[in-house]
Amino acid sequence: MSKENIRREALVYHAKPRPGKIEVVPTKKYSTQRDLALAYSPGVALPCLEIEQDPNNLYKYTNKGNLVAVISNGTAVLGLGDIGPEASKPVMEGKGLLFKIFAGIDVFDIEVDAKDPDKFIEAVKAIAPTFGGINLEDIKAPEAFEIERRLKEELDIPVMHDDQHGTAIISCAALLNALELAQKKLEEVRIVISGAGAAAVSCTRLYKAFGAKAENIIMTDSKGVIRQDREHLSAEKAEFATHHDVHQLEDALVQADVFIGLSIANIVTPEMLLSMADNPIVFAMANPDPEIEYDLACATRDDVLMATGRSDHPNQVNNVLGFPFIFRGALDVRATGINEAMKMAAVNALAELTKKPVPEQVNLAYNETRLTFGPDYIIPKPFDPRLIVEVPMAVAKAAMESGIAQSPITDWERYREELASRTGAEQKTLRVLHHRAKQNPKRIIFTEGEQMDVLKAAQIVKEEGIGEPILLGRKEVIKDLMHSIDFTDEVTVLDPKSIEERPIKNEYAHLYWEEHKRKGITEYEAKSLLRERNYFAAMMVKSGHADAMLSGYSRSYATVIKPVMQCIDKAKGVTRIAATNLMLTDQGPLFLSDTSINIDPSAKELAKIAQMNHHMVQLFGFKPTMALLSYTNFGASSHPNARKVSEAVAYLHRYYPEMEVDGPLQSDFSLNRTMLEERFPFSDLVKKKVNTLIFPNLESANITYKLLKELNGAQSVGPILLGLNKAVHVLQLGASVDEMVNMAAVAVVDAQQKEKV
Repeated sequence: MSKENIRREALVYHAKPRPGKIEVVPTKKYSTQRDLALAYSPGVALPCLEIEQDPNNLYKYTNKGNLVAVISNGTAVLGLGDIGPEASKPVMEGKGLLFKIFAGIDVFDIEVDAKDPDKFIEAVKAIAPTFGGINLEDIKAPEAFEIERRLKEELDIPVMHDDQHGTAIISCAALLNALELAQKKLEEVRIVISGAGAAAVSCTRLYKAFGAKAENIIMTDSKGVIRQDREHLSAEKAEFATHHDVHQLEDALVQADVFIGLSIANIVTPEMLLSMADNPIVFAMANPDPEIEYDLACATRDDVLMATGRSDHPNQVNNVLGFPFIFRGALDVRATGINEAMKMAAVNALAELTKKPVPEQVNLAYNETRLTFGPDYIIPKPFDPRLIVEVPMAVAKAAMESGIAQSPITDWERYREELASRTGAEQKTLRVLHHRAKQNPKRIIFTEGEQMDVLKAAQIVKEEGIGEPILLGRKEVIKDLMHSIDFTDEVTVLDPKSIEERPIKNEYAHLYWEEHKRKGITEYEAKSLLRERNYFAAMMVKSGHADAMLSGYSRSYATVIKPVMQCIDKAKGVTRIAATNLMLTDQGPLFLSDTSINIDPSAKELAKIAQMNHHMVQLFGFKPTMALLSYTNFGASSHPNARKVSEAVAYLHRYYPEMEVDGPLQSDFSLNRTMLEERFPFSDLVKKKVNTLIFPNLESANITYKLLKELNGAQSVGPILLGLNKAVHVLQLGASVDEMVNMAAVAVVDAQQKEKV
């Protein structure tokens, strides 16, 4: 993506459809006058009086316990420096977004116009009663040290400067695992720290807390090694001044075991790396360019253990592995602070999680056959759904054991379930899907290349590396439209009606005729059909000249599905195709089927649809738990519509006992585990979270998914076609740009999977 395209996309993203990235959403009913009277006057007076009598009731009647302030004065914003509080606001909103999507924590971002530490501290203390925790962000050193220290001393809620402690916690977990692989001990290794800012100081302190020896640590800054005989050292630098007779980074690295880079790009040369001890550990965490390039380091020494701050290399030290989950655990026990015990608990949780078997969802996201603890996997991946459970639980336990938890947890299994159901664990679905597509992009045909929204979707697919678009339509029209949206990347544009494409069109027409000549189709008619884009695209995919196809933005589903069915074969063992929509709801991903193809399937067809969904849900990295729906529960009605669902369930139980499936069930019982257990304790779905709903007919499935989409704001991905041997998918009429991009990612992942068959 060009710099100009990045600039345009970033500015549009932050400005449209409404400015900013976060909003306040009501959590209570407000539709009637009675609701409003309870929400405000006179009803609101009652919780106010309860809080006046007992301040602890603040956590009972308000959202304080799930509200964090992300606060900055804009003096050290990312790599931009001192750009001021106003200019820092997009970053603080972004941090708020990460808190929400990864851990379900609400955030107010607050930008304070105060460089003086005393004034900044005074402002934060004044607003602290509003919040359950304070996340300090992008405040320059050395002021950041004093600000955090004093706020921790003077407030009774968790306070953490993530720039310091986030990197420290994540890198420390990685370091413990790297040392284990290198068969070295932390208390014995020689460590060189490049950089002396807030993150470097915090990292070094945490390493010492885990056993690193002060005499084995050398810290450097822009002037060289921080030595005891240097003048005018800050208190933080003096804390790590060395007595060793070394003066430059090059000298310090000789026979060093560990290099921790928190400075600037390309300051470590291959010669310096070669001078380090056997099995050196190198964490080059400068962003976007590390202290030594990953590929260069690996080419220089085959025994190096590397980590960087970049997502395109193994072992990314990413703060998002830490701060959402640390605050989650601290808030859930109403901790009065975030102490060393809690940070160390987070380190240990991350280190231990890396050694456990990795969920298939994570393997799929990173296009790995099997991630296992080793040189290329010493720290969990950001998309690992276990983070929301393991890290908060460890932090909460540490807070309780260290005596700063005001609301101790007593039922840990219930807490584990609550964490697992948090937004952060489920809403990663699309991010995982896109990431997986980017691991092995495929050629995707967009049949309606003359449509502006289709072009915008294709542009995003190209720029994001999701796939390689192939656009169908009149070339001059498409080129003009591309120019109007600054779509400058080189892409293939084909017009099935043009003379230029006649040879390949005739090739496809002949292949089509060969397959259909005994069904009343002449070769002349085949050539006429291949002038139509959906036939052309389907045959292009069938012939292996493209990997996937998307169509349907401007034409009815029935119009598009006909050429697809005529050109693309069914997968082995499939007698009938189906379609599923993935709905991203507040309760997590929910797969609904059949939403587009089978009007009134028989019992056996329902069972086959359930089987195909079982495979597809696994393709997304989830364990399928399926309910076959009806208007009645477990045979309470003998009507044929209910009986066919019972027969489908019986078929599945008999021939596929490994599947987690039951029914017939009404939709509320399938989704409400408490109701199901109380009324039908014998069900195979008791205590299980259903994530796949198989509807008795197309009518009910299609109506349901569209209602969810329009009334509940659930994001829809689909329809996803099931049962074809090629990755062909038909969009809903008028699909949005985002929906098309998501479907492109689905098509790529589908093509990746079919490539393996």
